[in-house]
Amino acid sequence: MTRGPTLPAHRLPYPSGFSGGATIPALPGQTRVPPSSGRLAGFNAATADEAHEALLGCLHSPRWAARLAAHRPYPDLDALLAAADEAAYDLTPAELAEALAGETLPTLPAGTYSAAHTALSAAHAAYEARFGHVFVIHLGGTAPGEALDRTLEGIRSRLTNDPDEERVVTADELRRLARGRLVTHLRGAGNGA
Repeated sequence: MTRGPTLPAHRLPYPSGFSGGATIPALPGQTRVPPSSGRLAGFNAATADEAHEALLGCLHSPRWAARLAAHRPYPDLDALLAAADEAAYDLTPAELAEALAGETLPTLPAGTYSAAHTALSAAHAAYEARFGHVFVIHLGGTAPGEALDRTLEGIRSRLTNDPDEERVVTADELRRLARGRLVTHLRGAGNGA
């Protein structure tokens, strides 16, 4: 399968001897942030360009980011998340491809043995060969030690999907990733992937 112009080759973000940590956003049971929250208030008060750039860090879709930035202020995080979901559902196939092209592969926890790197690399390659884009999965709430197993299980099970079914699953995973990243960003814990 040949890659389209919007789908660059994705490299695994870990070289041999990798010693990084997993970045997994955890969606808390309650996402409501009071309107007086400094981070939400700062997001609401930011310039359109600043808000747009921050949102692109959550989902690499210029239209999605512009739409959310244009509809500020949000009274609370739940309202922002609802708007983010609605904007994500409205993305065209080309916009989803653009968002996928901006995604990187998840990192493995420190101390992961080299056979796991090989297995994950092979699974990613098989997925990209079948569907033409990077594999994405939301791992919110997953313990770092279970991230590799969940990722491999996800790739293997989704390889059986037909391309239309996988587009729907992928779009939902991107939406869930964007939600998790928004929550993480506005709670001040860094950017999750």
